[in-house]
Amino acid sequence: MDISDLANVYAIGYDLQDVKASFNNDLKIGVSEVSIDGKQGEILSIPRWVANLLESEKLVEIQDDDMLVSLKQSITKENIQGEDHVSTLEPDFYVKMASFMKRLSQQDHDKVESMLNTLIRKRQGKIVRLADSSKMTSDLAEKLSREERAFFNAIHSISVEFKKQIFGGKN
Repeated sequence: MDISDLANVYAIGYDLQDVKASFNNDLKIGVSEVSIDGKQGEILSIPRWVANLLESEKLVEIQDDDMLVSLKQSITKENIQGEDHVSTLEPDFYVKMASFMKRLSQQDHDKVESMLNTLIRKRQGKIVRLADSSKMTSDLAEKLSREERAFFNAIHSISVEFKKQIFGGKN
């Protein structure tokens, strides 16, 4: 499975998780296995995919983690770690960021995207160096997001094959 397919699978799983939503109006809906009865001002846990639809219609406001704070903290931690070590990132960090960014205005989206690119570039450089020199350890796996683990494994495999070509199958 390639990284984009992996990201899509994790995004679907994330959208199936519950999120707290504050109701702007009284609302009662039932679709298939999902039934929601919310009063204005009430906060309920509902599936994220439903909350996203209701928020797009201005019926609820999603009460979610402020991923901008998480992003800033992650950039700071990554800078502190230096060039040879990666900081710990939640396994679903990038899925959460993508979901968060979808709800931003274009101007805010562009600013957050720029910050996210800073983090990604720094982590990618570190992951490439690590993947080139050794196999994935359990300690390292715990520090990487799911997408980064797939990236690490792909780089490691390519590096091993490259070295085999250079050394005539030895390595």
